[in-house]
Amino acid sequence: MISSNSRILLASAVSLLVLSACNPDDKAKSAAAPAVKEPAAATVNGIAIAKSRVDMIVQQGLAAGQPDSPEARKGIIEKLAMQTLAADEAIKKGLDKSPEIMAQIDLIRQSVLANAYVQDLIKNSTASDDMLKAEYEKIKAKITGTEYKARHILVEKEAEAKDIIAKLKKDPGLFEKLAMEKSKDAGSKARGGELGWFDLSRMVPEFGAAASKLEKGAITQEPVKTQFGYHVIQLEDSRPIEAPPFEEVKPQLAQHLQQQNVQKQMEDLKAKAKIEIVDAPAAAPAVK
Repeated sequence: MISSNSRILLASAVSLLVLSACNPDDKAKSAAAPAVKEPAAATVNGIAIAKSRVDMIVQQGLAAGQPDSPEARKGIIEKLAMQTLAADEAIKKGLDKSPEIMAQIDLIRQSVLANAYVQDLIKNSTASDDMLKAEYEKIKAKITGTEYKARHILVEKEAEAKDIIAKLKKDPGLFEKLAMEKSKDAGSKARGGELGWFDLSRMVPEFGAAASKLEKGAITQEPVKTQFGYHVIQLEDSRPIEAPPFEEVKPQLAQHLQQQNVQKQMEDLKAKAKIEIVDAPAAAPAVK
């Protein structure tokens, strides 16, 4: 019912790792060393890899569907150790003073801070039940139309579809049997051609138009041609489209309102800012 707007993306684990490993302001130790003392997951040449840093990457992995395990944590620590060593070598070579590298570090830092701001907006924009119910009623009022429940048999040739229709005119009860025997729609064939409930927007226009004209229990008297072949359709039932219960969609509504609030806040920031494009990027050359 509610289409998902583009999601707010957090900085990737790779970016965070790079940021952690490259801090040009830390001159006493490696850039990868934590600023304050805290429990360490490991040390590299005496430089601590903070447990909180490992935990942060684990949490990002969990959000992406990756499990937390001793093996996964060991792999993270090994990568951080190698990044610590590589970062130390980069500092020894003075690469942290390179304008290009400093610009990259600044860009990553800016990205992390921007995402932190967005996450703070999300955290502090929890909608009340009254707000959620009001949004639900607004969306519910826009839901109109009819949904249909049908079966179909899909074949390649028109003559075959006409032969099936002739058999069904003599015995409509054969529909499921013929669908399992003859239909080339693998998704519905095993169910006797059953498509379940659908609204017309889910179907190709020719199929939807034919299904919507049928009476309950009726079968198309002529094959319905679409890009997939020839269909024989039986309408099982129809009903007005209804909104799902409020409690079922409440989490999506909450996310929807949060995203609306974040978008509004960002648009307000942009409206108040003075943004001047000094040097617009040149258009990419045409590929010959």
